Amino acid sequence: MKDMPTKERILYAALDLFAKKGYDGVGVDLIAENAGLKGPSLYRHYKGKEDIFNSLIDLVAFHYEEGFGLKKKLEEFPDSMDELIENAMERIRFTMHDDIVRKTRRILAMEQFRSKRMAELATRYHVENLQQTYAGIFAGLMERGMLRKDDPELLALEFVSPVSLLIHMYDRQPEREEEILDKIGKHFEHFVKVYAKSHSGF
Repeated sequence: MKDMPTKERILYAALDLFAKKGYDGVGVDLIAENAGLKGPSLYRHYKGKEDIFNSLIDLVAFHYEEGFGLKKKLEEFPDSMDELIENAMERIRFTMHDDIVRKTRRILAMEQFRSKRMAELATRYHVENLQQTYAGIFAGLMERGMLRKDDPELLALEFVSPVSLLIHMYDRQPEREEEILDKIGKHFEHFVKVYAKSHSGF
């Protein structure tokens, strides 16, 4: 972290602290100390804690979209139901293991009742973005005859909601990772058996 530009170093220090103590439990001086700065010098880069918090949200949003592939990879339709599940599992592992994403989920869980913006982000990242993305994918798969005709938005909600629930379980009990991944895999298998027009992969 020492080699980072100072502005980024402040944000990553804030990320660590907010994830451990919550927004109200962290002061600017503590952020500065953890970033290797003296308190007053932090104000050369940010107006205060709220400015740091908002900048951190922007940084994390970019990191998540790049790593998860919402804009690039997920726009490509899978060629098979096996590929759909393989791609989904790859993104779940990223979501579970990426340190920045994990810490952000913890912050969202704590701060969604304090901050309207955090509440909106929690809804967007835990459900809405995923639902919209997979609704588009499922609509395309229906046109190709790979999924039986149904409401793609409802199918997407059915596909992603249990996964979101299980990832939150993982955050609370990471020692249950293997069990949780197994449950997610079985959920996807069931989804394919119910909605795929023809599939022999399972």
